[in-house]
Amino acid sequence: MGGKGGVGKTTVAAAYANLLARRGHRVLLVSTDPAHSTGDLLGVRAGDEPTLVSPGWWVLEVDAEQAARRHVDRIAAEAADVVPAEVLPAVRRHLAAALASPGTVESALLDRLSDVLLEATTHYDRVVVDTAPTGHTLRLLVLPDLLSGWVEGLLRRRQDVLRKDAMLRSMAGEEPEPDADPVAERLRARRDRLAAMRRLLVNDAVVHLVLVPERLPVAETVRARDALVDGGLRVGAMVVNRVFPDGDDPFLAARGVQQAGWLATIDDVLGTHPRVRLPHLARDPGRDDLDELADLLAAAGL
Repeated sequence: MGGKGGVGKTTVAAAYANLLARRGHRVLLVSTDPAHSTGDLLGVRAGDEPTLVSPGWWVLEVDAEQAARRHVDRIAAEAADVVPAEVLPAVRRHLAAALASPGTVESALLDRLSDVLLEATTHYDRVVVDTAPTGHTLRLLVLPDLLSGWVEGLLRRRQDVLRKDAMLRSMAGEEPEPDADPVAERLRARRDRLAAMRRLLVNDAVVHLVLVPERLPVAETVRARDALVDGGLRVGAMVVNRVFPDGDDPFLAARGVQQAGWLATIDDVLGTHPRVRLPHLARDPGRDDLDELADLLAAAGL
């Protein structure tokens, strides 16, 4: 489930997970949104490991900051095996600074999400991901391609260095180094994991976009749909949330007229995708409302 911040992705993702569990699937609901309100909605203490919500349904909230710290700690530990001791302090300082650098948290989040999704295939029938707001989600979904090219380049450079080192050793009459190279092995493992994540996203994932019938969310959803399609990902339903009921109240009538215009626009510009309309509830949605929302998602064919 993707979409602009504040449109109700968490509620829709939880309702969809509830629907799948009711159908008899073993379901894992994963939140990558830094706000992490999934546990609050479901009334459970969710964390970085699966927590049981009800029979056949678990929830997990990925802690991106914690994942970034583990990511950097792992790189530091690996560096200690291959970097000269006198260089290690500088490497550690660089990695500490990297925690605050753009891209580090996204890369770590992708690693953790890859672990979750690739391992989930042996434990669960379906995985529902409640994503962060649109821009963050789009970056996350294209990262496997971007990082795969970067890792491939590093691997080529590493192999070039090893060839030159072997040539120099031969010229100096020294014995060549063993063929096994821990750095190259780690790079290949990283490359293969990214490729597996990319195949999973392209072959098995469907991105349903949640929006409300207002100008900015509609415009952002159109851009997100186009970016996802261009990235080779499947876009599913447009889940239009918070649709006002018909009524005679002047405020509702005025809002209803505005919504009607945006609902027509949604049908016009996003009409090649299934559309699901969910009502604007009279109260803040809670766990007790998920069955009703799940029924509406099921009636729409999800």
